[in-house]
Amino acid sequence: MTIRDTRCQLSVTNANLSSSEFTDVNLHGARFTDVNLSRAEFTDINFSGTRISNVNLTDVEIEACETKGMKIRGVLVSDLFEAYRKKD
Repeated sequence: MTIRDTRCQLSVTNANLSSSEFTDVNLHGARFTDVNLSRAEFTDINFSGTRISNVNLTDVEIEACETKGMKIRGVLVSDLFEAYRKKD
């Protein structure tokens, strides 16, 4: 199925959308609950203001990104990097 050049609100439940592709899509305010995103790829994504909780981040890699103000368990990532650099 192709959805193109449209504005609509979807409610998707108990569906298999494996290998779907989303390009130039506005998902502002979207909610994802009980979703399997294993092996998913995110490129050129705006996650500003996003809250992520109760997730499995095993083997997740984050690279080439802006982390200003980003917190993990309430700790600024910039502080974590600073502490890491100081340990040497």
